[in-house]
Amino acid sequence: MMTIYTYPTFQEWPTLIRRPEATATDIRKSVGKIMKRVRREGDEAIRYYTKKLDGVKLKELRVTEEEIEAAAAQLPADLKEAIRVAQKNIERFHSAQQETVTIMETMPGIQCWRQSLPVEKVGLYIPGGSAPLFSTVLMLGVPASIAGCREIILCTPPAKDGSVHPAILFAAQCCGIRHIIKAGGVQAIAAMAYGTVSVPKVFKIFGPGNQYVTLAKQLVQQQGTAIDMPAGPSEVLVIADETTRPEFAAADLLSQAEHGPDSQVILLSTSVEVVKKINKAVKEQLRLLPRNKIAEQALSQSRAIVLHSMEEAMAFSNSYAPEHLILSCDNADTLAKQVTAAGSVFIGHYSPESAGDYASGTNHTLPTNGYAAMYSGVSVDSFVKKVTYQQLTEEGLQRIGGTVMTMAAAEGLEAHRRAVEIRLHLNSDTDNNP
Repeated sequence: MMTIYTYPTFQEWPTLIRRPEATATDIRKSVGKIMKRVRREGDEAIRYYTKKLDGVKLKELRVTEEEIEAAAAQLPADLKEAIRVAQKNIERFHSAQQETVTIMETMPGIQCWRQSLPVEKVGLYIPGGSAPLFSTVLMLGVPASIAGCREIILCTPPAKDGSVHPAILFAAQCCGIRHIIKAGGVQAIAAMAYGTVSVPKVFKIFGPGNQYVTLAKQLVQQQGTAIDMPAGPSEVLVIADETTRPEFAAADLLSQAEHGPDSQVILLSTSVEVVKKINKAVKEQLRLLPRNKIAEQALSQSRAIVLHSMEEAMAFSNSYAPEHLILSCDNADTLAKQVTAAGSVFIGHYSPESAGDYASGTNHTLPTNGYAAMYSGVSVDSFVKKVTYQQLTEEGLQRIGGTVMTMAAAEGLEAHRRAVEIRLHLNSDTDNNP
């Protein structure tokens, strides 16, 4: 169960905020070896590591059109409907993020504007393993489609029989994604970063993964391929008070703990009694979970902290900068206004984190490991770059020319100064010589 800390001093907060240590002490060497081989041998390296690491021997890496079309028939009707409902909500929320171009006249004759242009080629990584994350296909595929990305590549590890989970294929089909590769782990990240015969090289890579995938993403970023954000294990912070139903809070904590043994859950309250009741409910519900061993490992490095006030709880939360913040308390609306660092906020007793993970409409690809203090979750903005434009008339250049030349001269950049002067001078000569 969670360790309980009662009224820790401010000096103790840094220790309580610390995330779990990575289990592997040095994985850089093995990750680098895989990446180098993929860069050198392309598809053959992907096949080699898929057989070695996943136990799957593949002839073709790309999922066929027949496999994609057959996926729908393999899923129950209620799951297909659930995926469609989630897709529509995600589309509604993310479509509203598109910006209208606003042309601003900064001075007479000088117009400036900014326009969003899609990242033309993007790669989406969808983990498989014990829990194939078809919901992540929607979370990445929908905003990529809205942004207008010309080429969307999806990589996901195959099952032991060489197939891809039909829910992943169906969700991809719903998003219009047809280029799907049977590759997981480091080899998938390397393939999208470097390009192979089967896998086009992309400009930006998105998606969650284990510590090997995370390191691979960090390494390719250093080599010129953009990534969505730094990432670590999943996490949730729940703030509870006397109005919180212990069963609700316990279920929220466990829903995050079951992600993986390195996940972290934090419970904050001003009441020792509330914490004890929630901890008891966690213990009772844990026994019912199919993934209880995983959740139990995560709980062993998680914390329940009793603080003096809700203001102090919010200060702790903002210092922790959680991926998910659940305000399961009476004055949740008021507390939400005090948030300065969180990936996504869930307000009130009936806003479980599961809703955002699947179908409310917000994105579940969020910054972890404290990066919510300076990074945003995935949105349409993640799939575009903002290009600025300016257009000056002759009158506009005459108005601002003196300012530009004075500043350029002060910085000692004579060519900059002359780029303005020559236009003004030649235009002046033309005007004087009809």
